[in-house]
Amino acid sequence: MAFTTVTYEVADHVATITLNRPEAMNSFNEAMLDEFSEIWARVREDDDVHVVLLRAAGDRAFSSGADVKQGFERPDNVWSEEDPGDRLSPKLNRVWKPVVCCVHGIAAGGAFYWINESDIVIASDDATFFDPHVSYGLTAALEPIGLARRIPVGEVMRIALLGLDERMSARRAHEIGLVSEVLPREELWARGEELARIIAAKPPAAVQGTVRAVWESLDSTRTEALRSGMLYTHIGNPIGTAQVDRSAVPTRKWTLR
Repeated sequence: MAFTTVTYEVADHVATITLNRPEAMNSFNEAMLDEFSEIWARVREDDDVHVVLLRAAGDRAFSSGADVKQGFERPDNVWSEEDPGDRLSPKLNRVWKPVVCCVHGIAAGGAFYWINESDIVIASDDATFFDPHVSYGLTAALEPIGLARRIPVGEVMRIALLGLDERMSARRAHEIGLVSEVLPREELWARGEELARIIAAKPPAAVQGTVRAVWESLDSTRTEALRSGMLYTHIGNPIGTAQVDRSAVPTRKWTLR
């Protein structure tokens, strides 16, 4: 499948997805939704892919969300309607390979479908985050619900209710844990690649089991999650041993910038 709204390439076990509609601020349209359905299936089934690096082309935006100019196909029967963003979400598409997301410029509305379900999110110092739904008279529900799994509810409500009247800075996003690192714009992609390659070098079954265990625990109580968590360790290490010799693993010390 030749992609028209994104670029997709795999090297050294890292699948790099670049949103590529800079003329439309990387907003998603029906074509991008279909292409992400294909991409997540490809990522899920390709064992050569260990990690996904998600980023966006252009200078102005990571993504401004849905392309409101083009709109989306909607069924006549409201009970047959599905959330278009389901096709964008890695976890809803059963992708347990970790996603490293690099955010620059504007990240608004539907952009949170990607941000909410990424495992590591880093941002450039020019990044801003906001949700314009209520300013346009639309209920903000799906993106804030996903966001409430990442940051305090009070911060979610501030983003959802202030709409276009306030943009969260990268610094504030870092303070509340929405992003784990803020860098100068010119360093963003290189740092994302560095993180992705560090993870890609680790045993993939252990990495994917870790991702799945943590994300699926969010649907359970703490006690239920801890009890079921033991099952993931048995599935990931079926004979009760690690995939590598522990003594052969080099010890490194990293300082988070």
